[in-house]
Amino acid sequence: MNAPGFAHEALVYRDEPTYVDAAAGFTRDGVLAGESVFAVLPPQGTKLLREAIGDLADEVRFVDACEVGRNPARLIPAMRAQLAEAGDRPVRGLGEWAWPGRAAADHAEVVLHEALVNLAFEETAALRLRCLFDGAALPPELLAAVAHTHPVVTDGTRAVSPVFDHGYAHDRFAADLPAPAEVSDMVHFCLDDLPELRDLVAVRAKQFGLPRGRALDLTLATNEIVTNSICHGGERGTLRLWTEGDTLVCEITDSGHITNPLVGRVAPLPSVQGGRGVWLANQLCDLVTIRSQHPRGTFVRLHVRR
Repeated sequence: MNAPGFAHEALVYRDEPTYVDAAAGFTRDGVLAGESVFAVLPPQGTKLLREAIGDLADEVRFVDACEVGRNPARLIPAMRAQLAEAGDRPVRGLGEWAWPGRAAADHAEVVLHEALVNLAFEETAALRLRCLFDGAALPPELLAAVAHTHPVVTDGTRAVSPVFDHGYAHDRFAADLPAPAEVSDMVHFCLDDLPELRDLVAVRAKQFGLPRGRALDLTLATNEIVTNSICHGGERGTLRLWTEGDTLVCEITDSGHITNPLVGRVAPLPSVQGGRGVWLANQLCDLVTIRSQHPRGTFVRLHVRR
């Protein structure tokens, strides 16, 4: 169950007036109560909310969901930053990180993010979070997961979810990933192979047409995750590469087992050794997908778009 003072609720809307009413009322109540209020929304949602609350918008911290939420693994750190900035004030957050047109892999990570929110903030004294979902346009499988990841769901009426599961994040983190349609490269590696792996990723990124900076990002992220596999995943692993539309995907697998599904969502402390690899990959890539289960091992997919 959620700790006192932490509320995580979902609102499923099907038209613009419902969206505006739900977003504006929630935001306005927080500002008038003296709370620290933030809104992580796509540009159109930000426009509608600003127009609805008028001058009160100056009291709201707006964040572009299409930027910070491009990789959903960046959302929890962004929310933690809002909590730190608020100090002792109660915090109210409004978020929409799933929208029509996002890839299936993106939506799967949004579901995992929503589940992880319950773990990340369960001990937070004063945070109320409302997540918005377009019930008329989002995929049915994503909408079906909303009730599993939110204790309270409003879909016409406000109700406690009978299928909410605090452990859902662990189930999603251990789930299988969909198989790629076609793999272009597969290499088994150990420590001595690291330079060749970097070269392979750099060549494939250039052939795929990634800009030089994005190719370097993917190469660096791959180096970090492969190094993790060598250090913590049995000293060896497998790298695979393939494309999905405008995205180049690099997958690293090993025999290790990650027990903390919040891996890569906590900023590493300078005084603590380790923990930087997955965090850095999340900052460099458009999407990072991690699944880990015993005894199958750990799967990390790095997605970079042209």
